[in-house]
Amino acid sequence: MKDLINIALDAMGGDNAPEAMVQGAVDALNYSDDIKLFLVGKEQEIAKELEKYTYDKNRLEIVNADEVIETDEAPVVAIRKKKESSMVKGLQLVKDKKVEAFVSSGNTGALLAGGTFIVGRIKGIDRPALAPLIPTKKGVSLLIDCGANVDAKPAYLVQFAKMGSIYMENIIGIEKPVVGLINIGEEDSKGNELTKETFPLLKEAPVNFMGNIEAREIPSGKADVLVCDAFVGNILLKYTEGLGLTFFGFVKEAIMSNLQSKLGGMLLKKSLKKMAKRFDYTEYGGAPLLGLDGLVVKAHGSANAKVVKNTIIQCIKFSNMKINEKIKENI
Repeated sequence: MKDLINIALDAMGGDNAPEAMVQGAVDALNYSDDIKLFLVGKEQEIAKELEKYTYDKNRLEIVNADEVIETDEAPVVAIRKKKESSMVKGLQLVKDKKVEAFVSSGNTGALLAGGTFIVGRIKGIDRPALAPLIPTKKGVSLLIDCGANVDAKPAYLVQFAKMGSIYMENIIGIEKPVVGLINIGEEDSKGNELTKETFPLLKEAPVNFMGNIEAREIPSGKADVLVCDAFVGNILLKYTEGLGLTFFGFVKEAIMSNLQSKLGGMLLKKSLKKMAKRFDYTEYGGAPLLGLDGLVVKAHGSANAKVVKNTIIQCIKFSNMKINEKIKENI
């Protein structure tokens, strides 16, 4: 029997828990026979949801956790006080090497704090970073950081560039990924103190640094790794999500405006669906917390079953490519 990849899932985290978490877990289990899943949360609620589905019971276990960290709780306090929460127990499974990955749609701040305190950082990494993929004309780019370090230092951004390059080369398959520093202008002297101090450090770093990149150039795919602090990254990520939804709302409104446009819409339906899929965040899974000594992935707070499934599948590739080991070798 082949070795399975053990992945834990916070079954109680997110707006749609536990229903979407359980459905997504079952979908992933039925999609891949390479994994074993550990659903962490309130046992009775999870078991009740599982009764709806057919799956390989030998590859799924429930890990009971009586507490839940809510979205409005203070992150550090919640991690310290709620030792029996689904999030803390899931992170502990990673720490104890009982699973290779932990996925949660729960409180982002708590996941970041718990990942740092419980799982711990890779030696040489000052701060972990959340790194989601965003759609571009060329495919996708990695946005790092988008939520972990609102107040960053130049050294952190250099580490983000290194980790992001390793990720894009091994997970997406881009040889010598281009690194861009998000800024308000292309000139070396542009920006705030953080970007001004980071620029010369990135020029000397062992990455394929193109220089500063302005926000308007990001959709073209000019850079494969987009480096910034979490304040900038989080605003950019949420704007991208909102813009996509708004744009396709405009398209739908235009198509439905009259009979002629409806007929044209029918002819373009297949192409429009293909384009919409590229802008659909549910296709890209979650955002790995790069820099931790174990894989922790943050899925969208409103994640549905599709997001959960894709995030679990994402963990399989991450594990097979041994990203953490490669980060350790290169930092």
